[in-house]
Amino acid sequence: MILDRILTAKREEVASRRQAAPPSALRDQPLYAVPRRPFSGALAAAPGTAVIAELKRASPSRGMIRGDYDVAELARGYARGGATALSVLTDGPFFGGALEDLALAREVSGLPCLRKDFLVDPYQVEEARAWGADAVLLIVAAVDPAEGKALLAAAREAELDVLVEVHDEAEVEWAAAAGATLIGVNNRDLRSFAVTLATTERLAPLAPAGALVVAESGIRSAADVRRMQAAGARAVLVGEAFMERPDPGRALAEWLCR
Repeated sequence: MILDRILTAKREEVASRRQAAPPSALRDQPLYAVPRRPFSGALAAAPGTAVIAELKRASPSRGMIRGDYDVAELARGYARGGATALSVLTDGPFFGGALEDLALAREVSGLPCLRKDFLVDPYQVEEARAWGADAVLLIVAAVDPAEGKALLAAAREAELDVLVEVHDEAEVEWAAAAGATLIGVNNRDLRSFAVTLATTERLAPLAPAGALVVAESGIRSAADVRRMQAAGARAVLVGEAFMERPDPGRALAEWLCR
């Protein structure tokens, strides 16, 4: 399974990174002390459906998506195009990302930023804050319940919002019990990688009252955005549909005009 391979590699990577830069070193980085931008609040305040625009060079399912990957230009373009927030891939081996991409996107865009990675250790929460993240992604399928609760607690301690990602009914139930207020429904099955927007239509109504639902994956048009909104999503997270276009920011602006 691709997910299992990613998680095994991620745990090894985190152990190595912790040796190179212990938590105390991360807390000494300039961005660690910078006030966070409101990620969840920005989504809630956006008129219409909020768009979290993603910077994504590659993926295990697609391979290389965008060879011309200028993080600063892409982030500025998304800001000009009307993005509410950014999602920045920071996994290197499988997605071609880096923590440096996160810091740069935050600096040039002025938008709240999500660190998009596979969270398996509280150390990564410290990294996220040190590199400027305003929110982190917690994939329920990637951790056991005890790990998930520890990661949520670490993020709250670091004053980061948490997008809790689910893709079935049991995971929605776990997220609700854990007190998640920002729930991402992944339309991609992380084990088979099959995609269907019906997943959000099935799971969004199960989210707890007051939680903000974000539809993720498989959203490829303005019509898809409207479909996700009708299903109960307050925001959408879109990467590939923009990244494969010559001008991702303009593609976003065109969606928002429809």
